[in-house]
Amino acid sequence: NMDAMQWTSGDPSVPASVCSLPCKMGERKKVVKGVPCCWHCERCEGYHFQASEFMCELCPYEQRPDQNHTGCQPIPIIKLEWHSPWAVLPVFISVLGILATTFVIVTFVRYHDTPIVRASGREMSYVLLTGIFLCYAITFPMIAAPDVAVCSFRRIFLGLGMCFSYAALLTKTNRIHRIFEQGKKAVTPPRFISPASQLVITFSLISVQLMGVFVWFATDPPHTVVDYGEQRTQDPENARGVLKCDISDLSLICSLGYSILLMVTCTVYAIKTRGVPETFNEAKPIGFTMYTTCIIWLAFIPIFFGTAQSAERMYIQTATLTVSLSLSASVSLGLLYMPKVYIIIFHPEQNVPKRKRSFKAIVTVATMTSKLSQLTSERPNGEVKTELCEGMDTMPSSKTTYVSYTNHAI
Repeated sequence: NMDAMQWTSGDPSVPASVCSLPCKMGERKKVVKGVPCCWHCERCEGYHFQASEFMCELCPYEQRPDQNHTGCQPIPIIKLEWHSPWAVLPVFISVLGILATTFVIVTFVRYHDTPIVRASGREMSYVLLTGIFLCYAITFPMIAAPDVAVCSFRRIFLGLGMCFSYAALLTKTNRIHRIFEQGKKAVTPPRFISPASQLVITFSLISVQLMGVFVWFATDPPHTVVDYGEQRTQDPENARGVLKCDISDLSLICSLGYSILLMVTCTVYAIKTRGVPETFNEAKPIGFTMYTTCIIWLAFIPIFFGTAQSAERMYIQTATLTVSLSLSASVSLGLLYMPKVYIIIFHPEQNVPKRKRSFKAIVTVATMTSKLSQLTSERPNGEVKTELCEGMDTMPSSKTTYVSYTNHAI
């Protein structure tokens, strides 16, 4: 009487009289050695799929298993989208920076012949403002969907904006340094301090960056790649291929390295000219600009390269790079040009010609500054002031030939 039989499981149905149950979809049979009718079912894990009843195989590199692990399907390809939070903030900062830079350029063009604009070195100011504009504008090709044109723009303008900015600032600080160093030795001005000479020096520095970019284009033409390893997670469901330009970290370092070299050299000259009297030049604002910029890029390096193994690498590195470029441009724009624009617009009564300085006056200031530094280390403050004043009283007064230097132009 089968109905009267009691099974230990408590289930009245008759147990299946088999050694192993059939395996489910996505599982392979692992046969028990010596018992061909018995097997264990093993799930095809990770990027493996069920190739046959007894075997799991690995999907091709650009594919992942389907939901049942019975076949493979292409891995979805992603890119940085404009609506992504990682793109919204850099774009917002960039748009504000472009508007501010355009406003400054328009103001300088409109008041082209006023004393403050002339004293700022009009030619070099336009070069520097061009670099600032490019630093803001590079955000858009960095976020745009990669193709050959976008990748070409990235290569050209990634380091070019910084190169324009720091080549101009380096030329300015070097000029200030040479003028006051020459003033300690002789009353003749140094060579290559005219606006035309400054432009030649600046564009010579910029041409090095452009030559490097052209060599890069010749040896490795720009193209796009799909990186399946950047977001190849343990769970195939989350795997993504990243569409990006073929720019390695080494290429990025080389592209930005020359501009960073200019930045460091400019900072050195800014430190050397920090003791120059403020009435003669804008060395102190340039110095503050370079110190702040160095801090920004020192913070950028560990963030950029410290996230190389992160699954969000593409988003973090792009946002970090674009924000760093925009912040360094904002520092230059804010410290060097906004005070001048403020005076031009809101205090036009201060936008008047300054008293011209002869190179002899620069020599006098340079000599007195050097003498003050020497006496400070040798005598108390009172003696330094007394001796310095006595030295100035005994200086012979003579006629000097005036050179077309204004306070800020020096």
